[in-house]
Amino acid sequence: MPALSDAEELTCDVLVIGGGTAGTMAALTAAERGADVLLLEKAHVRHSGALAMGMDGVNNAVVPGRAEPDDYVAEITRANDGIVDQSTVRQTATLGFAMVRRLEAYGVKFEKDEHGEYAVRQVHRSGSYVLPMPEGKDVKKVLYRQLRRREMRERIRIENRVMPVRVLTSGGKAVGAAGFHTRTGAFVTVRAGAVILATGACGRLGLPASGYLYGTYENPTNAGDGYAMAYHAGAELTGIECFQINPLIKDYNGPACAYVANPFGGYQVNRHGDRFVDSDYWSGQMMAEFAAEVAGDRGPVYLKLSHLPEESVAALESILHSTERPTRGTFHAGRGHDYRTHDVEMHISEIGLCGGHSASGVRVDDHARTTVPRLYAAGDLACVPHNYMIGAFVFGDLAGADAARYRAGTGPLPDDQLREAHELIYRPLRNPDGPPQPQVEYKLRRFVNDYVAPPKSGARLSLALEAFERMRADVADMGARTAHELMRCAEVTFIRDCAEMAARASLARTESRWGLYHERLDHPRRDDASWFHHLDLRKSATGAMEFTARPVAPYLVPVEEYSPVGGPSRHLGEVRPEQVATAGAREAAPVAIGARPAAGAVGGGTGAPADGPATPRLLGLLSLAEDEPGLRELAPYLSDPDPTVRRTAVTVLTETAPRGAGPALAAALDDADAGVRSAAAASLRELVETLDPEPALRDGLAAALSGADPVARATALDALRVLGLGGTGLFVNALSDADIAVRVAAVRALVSVDAGAELARAAADPAREVRVAVARALATVSGRWSGEGPPEGGPPAVLAALTALLDDPDALVRGAAYEALGTTGCPDGLAVRAVAALSEPAWQVRAGAAVALSLAERGTAVPALAKALADPNADVRKAAVAALTRHRSGEDARAALATATTDPDPDVRAYAARAL
Repeated sequence: MPALSDAEELTCDVLVIGGGTAGTMAALTAAERGADVLLLEKAHVRHSGALAMGMDGVNNAVVPGRAEPDDYVAEITRANDGIVDQSTVRQTATLGFAMVRRLEAYGVKFEKDEHGEYAVRQVHRSGSYVLPMPEGKDVKKVLYRQLRRREMRERIRIENRVMPVRVLTSGGKAVGAAGFHTRTGAFVTVRAGAVILATGACGRLGLPASGYLYGTYENPTNAGDGYAMAYHAGAELTGIECFQINPLIKDYNGPACAYVANPFGGYQVNRHGDRFVDSDYWSGQMMAEFAAEVAGDRGPVYLKLSHLPEESVAALESILHSTERPTRGTFHAGRGHDYRTHDVEMHISEIGLCGGHSASGVRVDDHARTTVPRLYAAGDLACVPHNYMIGAFVFGDLAGADAARYRAGTGPLPDDQLREAHELIYRPLRNPDGPPQPQVEYKLRRFVNDYVAPPKSGARLSLALEAFERMRADVADMGARTAHELMRCAEVTFIRDCAEMAARASLARTESRWGLYHERLDHPRRDDASWFHHLDLRKSATGAMEFTARPVAPYLVPVEEYSPVGGPSRHLGEVRPEQVATAGAREAAPVAIGARPAAGAVGGGTGAPADGPATPRLLGLLSLAEDEPGLRELAPYLSDPDPTVRRTAVTVLTETAPRGAGPALAAALDDADAGVRSAAAASLRELVETLDPEPALRDGLAAALSGADPVARATALDALRVLGLGGTGLFVNALSDADIAVRVAAVRALVSVDAGAELARAAADPAREVRVAVARALATVSGRWSGEGPPEGGPPAVLAALTALLDDPDALVRGAAYEALGTTGCPDGLAVRAVAALSEPAWQVRAGAAVALSLAERGTAVPALAKALADPNADVRKAAVAALTRHRSGEDARAALATATTDPDPDVRAYAARAL
């Protein structure tokens, strides 16, 4: 146990606590603004935070031309039952697209179509905000590469394995922090001009159904550190009664990812196969509907994927089994489940606190400032409802920019706060044989499940407060022998603080709001008259937890359902628990009342395994990687006779991305070892948009098109397309490739150069997957031609090719061809065929035919679409509603849409109502 006087003191202008999504961006921005930055991370910044394993998509991308900031603000306001500070949400809405572009400049990849436009999807019933990231597994690696840039290393000092436990304050403002090294146990103090908290959600609050402490939906390293530090520093927290609860895969601590599967045709159903979710946005109301279905006789609930074609299932597997949770494929394989034969059973997660996915966090303004001067919060820790990844980046950037104004002071750090932090950290060492942390944490979190998880009641919440008070002694008695155990013990103190906050805040708000997030059985109705307020909590001067009801400020974006007027706050003070010592009054006698595929290794090189003994050359390479080597220094390793060394050199090349990296990676696509080729292909996909489109890179990629590895050939085609380095002749040759995936990549590449005639000739490809890609591609290129007259192979050639595809023996091809007519236009002759296709056995063809009729002549289209509203398949009815929307200027179309507002499927009803 180090003495208090033996502290290692560090000094900086801006202290960033947490090296995840928001923290990394805060550090980069503050350094760019000229501040000396210290970034503390209790793990290692290279692979820390909720973003550590990547991200499969952005679900709040407000891309110009696809969504409007005001629409997004209104959507989030509705999802949060009106209790929202619109000024903060609007920052994400208005600054989010610039952040997407900034991340792209760093090398983060977002899905785009063949013309380089963002492939934004409409998943929610209003607004298109979902932007997939098929290769999002590399996001954290890309950010770490930015931190390692030479100009950033001069400004940003990273201290890994250092865990702060308290923010230090003096004169009412933040002046630093105190913590310890989680490997050595050394006591560490920091003097700073400003402090940015970016420690993520409190994911380790409720206990998962598995009973495994770290089997949580959220990143289990996020134990509420920032919530507790902000509270003890005197900052206000808000919305702590609005829990985070999510649908997840049964028995697996990961999301079912319905919003990822939705664009591919997946959706949530009950055991009868019926869609049941009626709410319009991922919210507490949606979770209430979900929980009711799980608990009722129509449960269990599934993510339905078994009806999808092979191409869609394979694409989903490539995303869900690599980016979102790499163990997901192994989990399904262990149960003998396959998306082709089994739908995914879903359940409900444990509770947590999170601003980014609900609305529980530290109160911040639109520059990420907390109520304590010079203290900032960003990411899932900050209360910016439904902020998600892009919002975390935006508020990290805002915090870094504002905090960069301050410089560290020179006065003494507060001795009483240092002693308190020292005692919190090292107390378990004085009692090494005390109760071990896992047992104490399990007990604490079991009380959370028993008494705090919804549905809530005053009696249960009061019992929770009694239990948490008793647990102060258990927490104080915990024993530890190592620095790692000290870290876990400190986390338990944070969890206990968050549990008490959650219980007291839930007891204070005497209404039900946010669906399942705050369902009070003893106050079952929403009470806007008394509770259209934020509920703020803070630590009083006496150390008690006190509350204030703060009216919602007038909106920047009007929302029809709500009319906040602002006004003075209502001080509530401390919240007292109910009497729960006895069941009813002791004097009263009791009265009777009525009862009520196995995941395999990727690539498979022939070299030594990565975890085998390190050779001297590998050690030299890894040492060199720390010094930002150029291509000249890496060249000997890229041509090393050992494929393990070459593969590692490709990894280092990707991490450092020196000038000339592109041609070197293109050359590695022709390596003799399959593992090296696989690594080079993955690296090119990761870096492609940051590479210089130089002739040497074009030549290397063109040479790879004649290689023996189909993965390398497909990667080369994609890179040539994205960089604009290929031409029609180069891409056309690939249409005769023996590999289907390469031919599909060639189709996408031909779209990028608007080669309509060549695409039309590819409609005779023997592979179903290629013909489907061609049908979709023909629709894409047709939309690029202007009204000045089509070039050779213009719309007539497209229509001829699509007409031929309407006779294809495969239903998926016919469906895609009909759907393409909804973009190219549907002449009378083809409209008659589309009407007939509404009776085909395959629902995909019927849905495509409905889309085609959206551009057909009204007299032909509307009667047929009206009949399609009785189709047994909900997706066909939904397509019919969308097509009728194009014709809604006519009374007959509006009458048909009116009948669809009573459809049994909630999506069909919602789209019909919006059309009217």
